[in-house]
Amino acid sequence: MLRRLTPALLTLLVVALAVAALAARPTVHSPERTADFVVLAGVAGLRWEDVDAQTTPTLWRLAQEGSIGSLAVRSAHRPTCPVDGWLTLGAGSFAAWPGERPEGTCPPTDVIVERPDGIGANLPDQEGAVLSNQERLSWGAVPGSLSESVRCSVAVGPGAAVAAARPFGRVDRYAPELPADPTDLLRSCVLSIVDLGAVEGADPAARAAAARAADARLARVLAARPPRSLVIVAGVADTEEPSRLHVAVANGAGWERGWLTSPTTDRPGYLQLVDLAPTALTALGRPLPERPFLGRAAESVGGRPADLATAIAGPVDADREAAAQRRVTGWFFGLLAVAQVLLGVAVLPLLRRARRHAGPYGPQPVSRRIVAVVELLLIAAALALPAALLADLVPWWRGAHSGWYFAGVTLALIVAATALVRFLPGYGSTLGPLGAVAFLATLTVGADVLTGTHLQLNGVVGYSAVDGGRFVGLGTVGLGVLLAGALLLAGWLAQRVRRSRRPVVIVAVAGAAVVLVGSPYLGADSTGAVALTAGVSLAAAISASGWLTLTRLAWATMAGLAVTVGFALVDLDRPTGERGDLGRFLAAVGDGTGGLIVHRANTANLETLFGSPLTVLALAGVLLVWFALLQPWGGLRRLFGIYPAVRGAMTGTAVAAVLGGLLGGAALDVAGAAAAVVVPMAALAALRVLDHSTDRTSPTPGGDGGPGDSTGSGGGPDRGRRSDGVGGEGSPAGSALGGRGSADQPGPSAGGEAGAAPVDRWDAGPAAGKIPTARASDEVTTV
Repeated sequence: MLRRLTPALLTLLVVALAVAALAARPTVHSPERTADFVVLAGVAGLRWEDVDAQTTPTLWRLAQEGSIGSLAVRSAHRPTCPVDGWLTLGAGSFAAWPGERPEGTCPPTDVIVERPDGIGANLPDQEGAVLSNQERLSWGAVPGSLSESVRCSVAVGPGAAVAAARPFGRVDRYAPELPADPTDLLRSCVLSIVDLGAVEGADPAARAAAARAADARLARVLAARPPRSLVIVAGVADTEEPSRLHVAVANGAGWERGWLTSPTTDRPGYLQLVDLAPTALTALGRPLPERPFLGRAAESVGGRPADLATAIAGPVDADREAAAQRRVTGWFFGLLAVAQVLLGVAVLPLLRRARRHAGPYGPQPVSRRIVAVVELLLIAAALALPAALLADLVPWWRGAHSGWYFAGVTLALIVAATALVRFLPGYGSTLGPLGAVAFLATLTVGADVLTGTHLQLNGVVGYSAVDGGRFVGLGTVGLGVLLAGALLLAGWLAQRVRRSRRPVVIVAVAGAAVVLVGSPYLGADSTGAVALTAGVSLAAAISASGWLTLTRLAWATMAGLAVTVGFALVDLDRPTGERGDLGRFLAAVGDGTGGLIVHRANTANLETLFGSPLTVLALAGVLLVWFALLQPWGGLRRLFGIYPAVRGAMTGTAVAAVLGGLLGGAALDVAGAAAAVVVPMAALAALRVLDHSTDRTSPTPGGDGGPGDSTGSGGGPDRGRRSDGVGGEGSPAGSALGGRGSADQPGPSAGGEAGAAPVDRWDAGPAAGKIPTARASDEVTTV
């Protein structure tokens, strides 16, 4: 009875761990009012490389006294053109100016500004922008939400007019250009938005001239700034493709010499364009709108170097890395997909000829040297993503040929890791390489998560701060590698213990990964934790015996739903600004905007499905497994029959990877990253199992055919150890032999080898009175 309840009890334990990890969130500091006036000064295209003490002395002094950060200018249009950036600034949410634009180009900020009374202004196209954002876009942005939250606002310049216009197009006070003395203008309202111009182009001299002109206008603003005011200078938009990180400076009481951050980034030195509107309102002590704002109020944190040049070097380097990442990512994943597809094709003839035949007929086996080389290539392919993640330990992006430097560093790491696996003591066993690769993959991603995910930020296999989707925690590729590595490692370890203890091992190892993924202090991926919970529950249920059934799949789905519901209920009790993704979704469902979130997720899934090289990896992995490895000649069925814990781990990985991608809006990207690790190892293990498919044992004197007398007769990598003979638990051959499975009992390996693995053996001896005959060797889990 207890054995039957064990998987259920362990599943409940995983659910409890996941909910506890997701519910334990850091205490969010509520910013207080710090200013009587706020001046938002925007310079489209301004990057930190444009700022220095000679070219922009005013901005340099402002940054030296205030707090600085890198600004991600994401909007509802890619790239964020100046008019989109100004509109997003005023909306506090991702917005885009209506109208058709050639792909990748930005038109000038050519908006119609009418001045009917000489005091304010009117934007006749603003109402159309509001309708477009509500009907065509899926963010629910309301342009003008910032101005609607204060009694009156000032706009200087056409870009500022776009940001300050109320939803119906009215600008309270407007000046087309900055006056020589703007003191009275800036003090007429609590909120002023100033367009300081743009810095664009690739010519350093032209950029320096534009930055110098913007700095001169900023000097006039600072000379006329109201008392007790907060001044924010931001590079509010891109001016060309590709998108870049931009300048953000906040200067005022409470913003001295720190890094800027916000709850939307949770990383010091980074904030988003949508954070500027709530920052201004919070500084003024005004309440935030209930629905329109996606951003959160920024704050200043310590840790910035005292020397401004040293401090600015960090954002400059981050922008350079993000730009290099964009150039390298596409061809890296493309080459990885091509390499893995070609390797899968090369494995097919080896699988067909791997089974050794006892008689004189049949195809000749492939040369041992060729098999050894292919095995090393499979290991290298599985380690490609962890190696690419580790490549960010070396600043490859700083060179003139960053792509070649990245390729060289990654290749060197792949070779080193492959050599390490090759010379480990257990390499010759069937599951030895699988366990080593799983451990290295889990260690690489897990160590990065525990140390702040610095390798994934702007990394080739991580995420880009320019995209504005994620700044901390696990990215899509990192989630796929971690869940695959953790579940494979759990299955490998579970196969070494008694059958009754295997679910416990699965839950202990993979349950720790659930906490690592879901904790907001670490992986910060609630949907990934939900998906991994389902995968762990399924792996634990299958690890002792049996296959994937509809009942077990339903049980795993219920476990994932339990985590979802449990965390969502806890999350709803938090204040609006402290809720996670699930809590915000349920709140959106309650106020009628949940459909927008579902629409955004579906759109993201479709775009990723047809535009990502990882989709090719996922589909290629499925094709190789289904049409080759799972065929009678493919070896994977035999592997699954002999090693049920590995069977459970791979099944759980597939379920978790697909769920993680769909729930996170990443389509098959998580599955593709997981397949890049799992499929090569499955092919390698299948090759080794097939190599021992005809191993036989001699009958024992007592006729019981016990495992103590089994000897491997094949010449494969496990020669001299126990063979992976037919008749293993759950294998088709076992059914044909009519054997029955017994409870697990540990047994020594051949020759009394130390550190023996447990045995899943068939103990149905020959019937009494019959002459014992030779039969297939007992299945021994030599891993």
